[in-house]
Amino acid sequence: MLSIGPGTATGDSGTPPQAPAPRRRCLRVGFLFSCLVVLLFGAGFLWFVRLMPTSETAPAGNADGIVVLTGGAFRINDALDLLAAGRGQRLLISGVNPATRSREISRLMPEHQHWFSCCVDLDHSATNTIGNAIETRRWAKARGFKSLIVVTSNFHMPRAMAELAHQLPDVTLVPFPVVSERVLVETWWTSPSTTRLLFWEYLKYIVARARMRLQNSFA
Repeated sequence: MLSIGPGTATGDSGTPPQAPAPRRRCLRVGFLFSCLVVLLFGAGFLWFVRLMPTSETAPAGNADGIVVLTGGAFRINDALDLLAAGRGQRLLISGVNPATRSREISRLMPEHQHWFSCCVDLDHSATNTIGNAIETRRWAKARGFKSLIVVTSNFHMPRAMAELAHQLPDVTLVPFPVVSERVLVETWWTSPSTTRLLFWEYLKYIVARARMRLQNSFA
């Protein structure tokens, strides 16, 4: 007599039943797709870092105006140096704390103090890069400027240029990246803090690009 014991549910060989072929195929395709996404994402990050400026290079020519996006004192000082060198007619400092006035900033840079009385404008409205771009557009259009030198940190420059170009498609933008010794892009993999900073900036850059594409498609 043939007896059926509890172990016979797996088949005569004792091996568990395999998943149906279509299911295995879907799992394999899903795995390969996930690997491809990870590879593309990693390659994009390396491309992003590779294109990031690693040295400060003076603009080849002059522009109508200069805009500096706040976030560090070195940025403002470099922007004022450009203004003093005649690189632009006026300077916009975008994203200034609402409680900060021009005389407070000028005290920190006495060598440029006289420029604040004639050629420096403060934007107290912007709280992020999108706001910087919107306020810069208003300022440039009010002044009739058709070219701008953009001053910000080197790791922030790709996203800043993208946001500004989105708001000012008819204005020529000239980047002036400010390089900090605390963020060494050339050896980013040796510093966990720099790696996190660049990766986070890369994520924000991708999101910004995706948002702009959506806005253009519904415009």
